Amino acid sequence: MRVTKPEQPDPSGDEIEVRVAADAAQLPMLRAITSAVAMRQDYDLDSIADLKMAVDEACSMLVLRAITGSILTVRFTPKNEIKVVATVLSDSDEWPDTSMFSWHVLSTLTDSLEAGVTQAPADPGGHGLWIELTKRNGLVNE
Repeated sequence: MRVTKPEQPDPSGDEIEVRVAADAAQLPMLRAITSAVAMRQDYDLDSIADLKMAVDEACSMLVLRAITGSILTVRFTPKNEIKVVATVLSDSDEWPDTSMFSWHVLSTLTDSLEAGVTQAPADPGGHGLWIELTKRNGLVNE
């Protein structure tokens, strides 16, 4: 079951969507994809490292709350900044816990950060947890 943040896909076709098993073993591949997306947008090395760490942290938070066997979806939208929306199916609607250390790490590494819960369809049920973050290139301000 795929759960997404309630919004329409980017009509320009610049989006990249990756769907993997909601498993920590997939995190290295997601970091590599994040790096490739940021490099293609000519991000500086510090911004690439921050974005990779942020995506890793966000996806780790979601994987920990995922229903066994569910899919982790990560959607990258590179424009003037890179927007990343990660979603997973969970049996809990207690989300996000902004007092967690991982939330503070995410807010430090990103330019904007949101998270929320959507109701999943009756079959299979549960809740869709999502995190949306954006990162601007550090070179833009120089």
